[in-house]
Amino acid sequence: MSQTPSDATAQAAATPQANPRYYWEDFHVGSTREFGAMPVTREAVLAFARDFDPQPFHLDDNAASRSLFGKLAASGWHTCAMAMRIMCDDYLLQSASLGSPGVDNLRWLAPVFPGDTLHMRLEVLASRPMNSRPGVGLVQSRWHLINQHGQPVLSMQGWGMFRMRPASAP
Repeated sequence: MSQTPSDATAQAAATPQANPRYYWEDFHVGSTREFGAMPVTREAVLAFARDFDPQPFHLDDNAASRSLFGKLAASGWHTCAMAMRIMCDDYLLQSASLGSPGVDNLRWLAPVFPGDTLHMRLEVLASRPMNSRPGVGLVQSRWHLINQHGQPVLSMQGWGMFRMRPASAP
């Protein structure tokens, strides 16, 4: 069974946040936080690979045993998707997020295997108002996805766009 959002989370994702908990002002340069605990299942690894990255070492135990990974490994793109899910569950769905103009740096540092449990470390690197959009701020962050052994498996750096807190918001 692949990992899918709950009905409540899907509804929250489809509905713009009326009273966000986090605005641009809540992302302070130098702040860090750790969150998430996503188990990686064999079923999810296989389902993602079948749909999006059907390389043999993501789909077949025998092929994987002969690969550099030595055993079945999650696609790097699946790893990115799991990182995104962890971010959504922890703060993005509760924020005034307006999306992202992109990722500047992405590295797969170690393979992710079924049975791993992933968590994330977020560090805010920079923050500034967006010149072309009044009421919108940019936040540059670095994210590390870490397995249960404390080993970083993914590193990303990029920008997010967030609404600024309205004068009437707490």
